[in-house]
Amino acid sequence: MNKVILMGRLTRDPEVRYSAGENALAIARYTLAVDRRFRRDGEATADFINCVSFGRTAEFAEKYYRQGLKIVVSGRIQTGSYTNRDGQKVYTTEVVVEEQEFAESKSASDNYAASHPQTSAPAPSMPAPGAASADGFMNIPDGIDEELPF
Repeated sequence: MNKVILMGRLTRDPEVRYSAGENALAIARYTLAVDRRFRRDGEATADFINCVSFGRTAEFAEKYYRQGLKIVVSGRIQTGSYTNRDGQKVYTTEVVVEEQEFAESKSASDNYAASHPQTSAPAPSMPAPGAASADGFMNIPDGIDEELPF
């Protein structure tokens, strides 16, 4: 069974794109900062988990989700790999979101945002340099479109 449930805060606003074709499908990507249960040297630590959602779930994220918002997602872990333009094999891991919901009230979210002004969260570590473009999306080599499941 492949099932994951996460609660964390969005490190940035979701990035939403639409697939090409007659029936364009929304694809939202965002990163959750998930607090670890144990602290290291009294300091809070977090894991930064990449998430992707499709269709109506992605459209919902685009409309309502903003940086700093605490949400709960459930879905499955998906791994993959591709060869980048430099010929290096890049391995990816992300959560494919099946369900998502708010984890706090609007007023609690606004209070958090007021007490934590635009601090930039560290970017999730990439497996290889140059694996992602400046917009955070993976560089997929030309000609691989026929192999993608969407």
